[in-house]
Amino acid sequence: MIHRPRRLRQNAAVRRLVAQTRLHPADLVLPLFVKEGASGPIELGSMPGVVQHSLDSLVVAAKEAVAAGVGGVMLFGVPTKRDATGSGATDPDGILNVGLRALRDALGDETVIMADLCLDEFTSHGHCGVLTADGRVDNDATLERYAEMAVVQADSGAHVVGLSGMMDGQVAYCRGALDAAGHTDTLILAYAAKYASAAYGPFREAVESTLEGDRSTYQQDPANGIEALREVRLDLAEGADIVMVKPALPYLDVLSEVAAESDVPVAAYQVSGELAMIEAAGERGWIDRDRMVRESLISIKRAGAQIILTYYATEVARSL
Repeated sequence: MIHRPRRLRQNAAVRRLVAQTRLHPADLVLPLFVKEGASGPIELGSMPGVVQHSLDSLVVAAKEAVAAGVGGVMLFGVPTKRDATGSGATDPDGILNVGLRALRDALGDETVIMADLCLDEFTSHGHCGVLTADGRVDNDATLERYAEMAVVQADSGAHVVGLSGMMDGQVAYCRGALDAAGHTDTLILAYAAKYASAAYGPFREAVESTLEGDRSTYQQDPANGIEALREVRLDLAEGADIVMVKPALPYLDVLSEVAAESDVPVAAYQVSGELAMIEAAGERGWIDRDRMVRESLISIKRAGAQIILTYYATEVARSL
């Protein structure tokens, strides 16, 4: 007998019927940037199609995402002033927390509102934590700041706090602070396997990063995979509600292993550098941009992500 697997690929209707992986708008989360003092959207040169929002345009973009069926939004703040401890992150009138209140007031529970919980956008040195006198990131002092951030973000309306700093013990510490403040329903999204990647470059334009040096002492080494599983197990044991792998495409092997390990939903972040590569190649006519966007997201879903953070969320949701 001749085996003919091509029967299952003979036309679009058959391929659609037997497709093993499907994207749904609710799988997608749209990252958004809100800039203090902005009077309208500000385009980003290294991230075509992505902007820094004013408070007004932020709400408009979020409403458009909700109308398209996107599952959630993740908010990042871009302040005008920074200091050594990132005090703006815990100021109720800081731009991130003001933005969260604007989203919650406009959307209520229509979508899942997520907040980036990290100090890097708010520190003058650009690191994700508090520094010691000799310039090292102080893990335990940083946990105190994260706990404060978690409570303020929950007070401001975040359904989910996204712990992206990769500090040891951050999930348990923030869970304890949230529970003590009465925010027992606030979810923790743990960036459990966040790699020290070159793919974050355009993001640093988006948040106007002041980073000097790198984050290799707290973000994961790209050479290591087993370490990611250790980090995931620790975050699960500490009470993470969702775990995430970041970036997505360069770490699909890690994502697959995390999905097999985790008993909570798994997310992946298609980061700024992934978008920049697609857009640059598409602009030059080297690839079919629209097909590549869809293919990249399908591959992330196929590898095991239930939730995908992507700057293409609204665009793709509209096309599904």
